[in-house]
Amino acid sequence: MSRHVEGLRANSSQFTLEGEPFLVLGGSIHYFRVPRAYWQDRLLKMKACGLNTLTTYVPWNLHEPERGVFNFKDQLDLEAYIQLAAELGLWVIIRPGPYICAEWDLGGLPSWLLQDKNMKLRTTYPGFTKAVNSFFDQLIPRLLPYQFNNGGPIIAIQVENEYGSYAKDTEYMPFIKEALLCRGWKEMMMTSDNQDGLKHGGVNGALETINFQRLKPEAIKYLDEIQPGKPKLVMEYWSGWFDLWGDLHHVFPAEDMIAVVTEILKQDTSINLYMFHGGTNFGFMNGAFAIGMSAPKPMVTSYDYDAPLSEAGDCTAKYHLLRNVFSHYHSEQLPAVPPVQGRSAYQPVIIHRHLSLWDALHFTERPLKSEKPVNMENLPVNNGNGQSYGYTLYETTITRGGSLNSRKNIRDRALVFVDRQYVGTMDHKIQELALTDERGERTLSLLVENCGRVNYGKLLDEQRKGLVGDIELNNAPLEHFLIHSLEMRPSFVNRLSYAQWSSGHQKHSFPGFFQAKLHVDGSPKDTFIRLPGWGKGVVFVNGKNLGRHWSIGPQQTLYLPGPWLHKGDNQVVVFEEQETDGKIQFASEPDLGMTVDVQ
Repeated sequence: MSRHVEGLRANSSQFTLEGEPFLVLGGSIHYFRVPRAYWQDRLLKMKACGLNTLTTYVPWNLHEPERGVFNFKDQLDLEAYIQLAAELGLWVIIRPGPYICAEWDLGGLPSWLLQDKNMKLRTTYPGFTKAVNSFFDQLIPRLLPYQFNNGGPIIAIQVENEYGSYAKDTEYMPFIKEALLCRGWKEMMMTSDNQDGLKHGGVNGALETINFQRLKPEAIKYLDEIQPGKPKLVMEYWSGWFDLWGDLHHVFPAEDMIAVVTEILKQDTSINLYMFHGGTNFGFMNGAFAIGMSAPKPMVTSYDYDAPLSEAGDCTAKYHLLRNVFSHYHSEQLPAVPPVQGRSAYQPVIIHRHLSLWDALHFTERPLKSEKPVNMENLPVNNGNGQSYGYTLYETTITRGGSLNSRKNIRDRALVFVDRQYVGTMDHKIQELALTDERGERTLSLLVENCGRVNYGKLLDEQRKGLVGDIELNNAPLEHFLIHSLEMRPSFVNRLSYAQWSSGHQKHSFPGFFQAKLHVDGSPKDTFIRLPGWGKGVVFVNGKNLGRHWSIGPQQTLYLPGPWLHKGDNQVVVFEEQETDGKIQFASEPDLGMTVDVQ
């Protein structure tokens, strides 16, 4: 059904929509970070807060996990998400990348792109543009029916994302713009950059928008200068900030946020809250941060972001303050805020079965024999697409001890074993390890974890994981490796049910898988998993990967959505690298760690 009125226009200093003045009151909620069962709840809360526009990224690496294999179903049913927004009376600004940043592994780019040793991401390098075209051939036709002029809710599309902060190829942004246009895109186009990025991030025919947290009058002024007589939009007003393992939990005080939002709106400037609701980096999908650091630090599992809606969908103080501000921009009373979801602190459950990692290896794909180490992405697994996430085990034979040196080729962290006995950890900081000298052949094992690929900055092309080069023993490169891929997909975790597990009372060996049963009476409720006395690893519930836990914090709980549980017995499996106290605890409130104000 086509409309006979105009869509979003930027022909003067104010947006118009359907020919009437329009102020974008937007918020970001990523469908891929929120359990599908809760999409409606979160969008209703958005509507009740007075927002009129939903913005979302599109993660290429989830939608095309293997080259030419596409997934737009279930949790990734983008069309259903857009339709739901329309039914609830929300407009949509879509941000399809192909690069999205988002504190997401490789900024949403699929890891199989890195199989090409000459790959130049986010450029017009033929290997990259061919892959983008293939993805857009699948994605864009799905979006076209939801454009405003076809009767849908999508009023604008973003061309790439913060390219001004990368800016390696002047032909790239025109290529992405044309890739959208030639597939039938008709609605408004926008770009999104911070103040410095605005110098290099624009493209002819797309409205430039700005990203910031603290209000700098010169930033808005600069936007005015480069686009005189055009409406202004803060595409990313950062409502909080992300967290890194080993740091503190970032908060942005509600009163500071409201002061800036109020001032932005007073200037007749449109706004999009990034994030309105952060959600969770379920599985291994977190990114890593490398700006101004000697080595990248991975993002935590929670993407709470100190946003107006918490990770579990609670309305925070920020939410209620925003609702009050936004209510002044509506002629009618705002809808009622949906009721709070019930939560439960289930009783602790005891580990009743244990499986050593070494006993789980024959449930992996066939191992590769290789003279030299092979990085994760180039392993011959997943139909030739390599390994994307998780762990990779490299094993070889040594006949003496001495100095083991990583030569900075471990990405990102390795547990080191001799004859399956733990001898130490190697990472960006610890690159050398002393191995005791003993006679005879021994097996050296390195369990290497991809802790998350960098998602922002100039290092995207260097995000191959596993062993990316030689490991040396006494200055001689080690050879003759047996390499196991441990991506820990749900199919692998489910296959482990056929393994010979030991009873929970027997002596545990690490790393290993630890199983417990959570019995739920009645309707399942949201909860948070607590693992005091455990070290580092991954939690699976009914085969779903909730994400990583790590005692160094700041995050001390993992969000477990009620819809992922069922009445009766639920299987909880923890892959644990280091230590366990033998039980899994639950809480009704999150513990995201000691806080620090965003600087």
